[in-house]
Amino acid sequence: MRDEQIVELYWQRDETAIPVTQAKYEPYLMKIAANILANREDSEESVNDTYLAAWNSMPPQKPSVLSAYLGKLTRRISISLWRKRNRQKRQGSEYALSLAELEDVMSHDDTPEQELEAKLLGDLLNRFLHSLTPEERHTFIGRYYYMDPLKEVAAYCGMREAKAKTMLYRTRQKLREMLAKEGFTV
Repeated sequence: MRDEQIVELYWQRDETAIPVTQAKYEPYLMKIAANILANREDSEESVNDTYLAAWNSMPPQKPSVLSAYLGKLTRRISISLWRKRNRQKRQGSEYALSLAELEDVMSHDDTPEQELEAKLLGDLLNRFLHSLTPEERHTFIGRYYYMDPLKEVAAYCGMREAKAKTMLYRTRQKLREMLAKEGFTV
C-alpha cells in the first residue's frame, strides 16, 4: 500500500492503519530504536509507542513522506526512553557512542534561557549540513541522526570504515570551526 493511502487510513480513523504501517515499516523503525536503545524489549516498546503517536497525530498532521515522519517519531520516543532509563549511566548503545563523539563539539545547556540559542543553533546546523558534500552529509546524518554503527555507515556509503571514520572526524572539525566562528561555545 502506498504511503498516501496509509495516511488516508489514519485520517479516516480506520484501525487497519496501524497493522498496515507495522507491516510496511516495522523493520525500519526497529533499526532506529535498536541503534538508540540497544535493547530489544525497549525497542519494541518504542516502536509500539510510535504507532500510538502516529494515530494520535494524524489528523491534524498529514505527512508527505510517511517513512521520515515515523522515523522522526521513533527517534524522539527512543531518545526519551533512553534518557529515562539511563539517567545515571550510559550503556553501549550507538546513541551513547554518537553522543560521545559529538561531546567535544557541542555544549550541554538545557536551561530555558537557552531556547533562542537552540533555535539559532538549529539554523546553523542546517546551514552546515547544506554546506557539506552529499557524501559527507550522508555519512554525518547516518552516524549522528540515525545513529548507525560506523561499519554500517561506511557500507551503505560505499567506503571503507577507515575512510568513513576520517571523514566524520574532519566533518566534526568543520562543525567545531563553524560553531566557534558563529560565537557558540565549543
